[in-house]
Amino acid sequence: MTTSLFIGMPGGLELLAILAIAILLFGANKLPGLARSSGQAIGEFKKGRDQIEREIRGAEDPAEVPEERVEAE
Repeated sequence: MTTSLFIGMPGGLELLAILAIAILLFGANKLPGLARSSGQAIGEFKKGRDQIEREIRGAEDPAEVPEERVEAE
């Protein structure tokens, strides 16, 4: 008897249930703010990851590293 440990991606009904639970836990007014802050955190993580990858590539071959633009915050 073979059992699969991989459950898979949640379907429509499962996503609806997760959304309903999130609304009950956090309230409808706070969900947009939570989504916004989660998106910003993911963006910062990606920036940090890209910077580390550029540093690693620069250590291997400095000619392959593109110039970094300075962004005003």
